[in-house]
Amino acid sequence: MTLAPALTITLADYRDTRDAADVVALLDAYARDPMGGGAPLAETTRARLAEDLAANPQAFSLLARLEDKTVGLANCFMGYSTFAAAPLVNIHDLAVLPETRGRGVGKALLAAVEAEALKRGACKITLEVLSGNPARRLYAREGFGDYQLDPATGHALFWQKRLT
Repeated sequence: MTLAPALTITLADYRDTRDAADVVALLDAYARDPMGGGAPLAETTRARLAEDLAANPQAFSLLARLEDKTVGLANCFMGYSTFAAAPLVNIHDLAVLPETRGRGVGKALLAAVEAEALKRGACKITLEVLSGNPARRLYAREGFGDYQLDPATGHALFWQKRLT
């Protein structure tokens, strides 16, 4: 089923009440999903998220609205590729409400991220994905894959060390 022209994707204005609330609500929905950890966002996170994103000049978010309902979110951050000496975009969160999954929202969000990345002069887009996440199929269809320089050295792994 195609969503166009009912689907719109716009850059979020973190200082706009509706956009800010939608960013928080969609991220909370993602956090509650098993692929997002299965637990709601902490109240402290919910309370400060939009303001913190607004204060970060490297952050941008895209909101997907189907008719007038927000159904998808991409939280992105600008970074820098030292090997290319050029900016890059990292998709930190990509969320689509369960009732609209499989209808092209994620694909449309990825295309919008790519358009925004090109507009900002980015050389590449990165994202992290759990190995069991069904969205991996979408990402692969849209050109994402393991990062490697030489197959003999293996592919990159995304590790973390929690500080809090």
